[in-house]
Amino acid sequence: MLRNFGVRFGLAINTSCRRSLITASLLRQASTESRLSKSIHFRQYSTNGLQNDKARNHRGKLLFMLGLLALGSTVVSLSYQKSSPAEFLEDTPVNDNDGTDEQNSDTEGRNLSFPSDKVSVIFVLGGPGSGKGTQCAKLVKEYHFVHLSAGDLLRAEQAREGSEFGELIKRYIKEGLIVPQEVTIALLQQAITENFKNGKTKFLVDGFPRKMDQAITFEKQIAPSMFTLFFECPEQVMLKRLLERGRTSGRTDDNIESIKKRFKTFLETSMPVVEYFEKQSKVIKVRCDDPVETVYKHVQAGIEDKFSKK
Repeated sequence: MLRNFGVRFGLAINTSCRRSLITASLLRQASTESRLSKSIHFRQYSTNGLQNDKARNHRGKLLFMLGLLALGSTVVSLSYQKSSPAEFLEDTPVNDNDGTDEQNSDTEGRNLSFPSDKVSVIFVLGGPGSGKGTQCAKLVKEYHFVHLSAGDLLRAEQAREGSEFGELIKRYIKEGLIVPQEVTIALLQQAITENFKNGKTKFLVDGFPRKMDQAITFEKQIAPSMFTLFFECPEQVMLKRLLERGRTSGRTDDNIESIKKRFKTFLETSMPVVEYFEKQSKVIKVRCDDPVETVYKHVQAGIEDKFSKK
């Protein structure tokens, strides 16, 4: 799972700026002192003597050394900071296309962060309560995938102290709306990058993409998907599961009002994504109102078939 995002970027940026300002101030002061010292040396040497002049020179040098020390501290601090979602956001281009142009999904010749020969990305979609997380956990255990839940990443970022996206994420989740793609894709890119550095190359991206623009931007900029695992489930079954989960999950969106909004959002925005990939023969559909083990057998069969053809 995603490790702690590291140094809180808001505080780090403010601290770095303050250090830079202090550094610049000290260096300017040191330079002024040095010039002033030389001027005073010629004007007052005869009256104040060599001792006073040396004291001024010493003070100027001391201030200069303090300036260098502050500069070094800033550089060291920045070098040890881990990447934050905001830094990934700066490098994630925004795609304003509405997703109707299928040519945008073509990743040939694009400057991807992770080409298809480097990683295997499987999108996992299904309505709220369809059992995506349960099935992903079983796949992780047996096939050693890295499970990246878009929802979990967003909730972790929302709870992270100092997050500049926390309130925005909270508001969108409460209303059952889709968080802006720039935030979600930045979090996913960071998580994939960190795992890839540790030798992980197979990823289950759970609960993403939930809109066409997310699908297109991710495949254009991050990595092409191998296929989409889609869990079909009757709405009443999903509703029952979510209400039962809400008794113990502590999730703010596991209530009847939010659940209905999430169902509506899924049908209106996520189903077109499934249909889009289905036209490309990149969807495995699995009925998930059967017992967990029965569902998993169907998932296994689909996964192994796709990987045998890779």
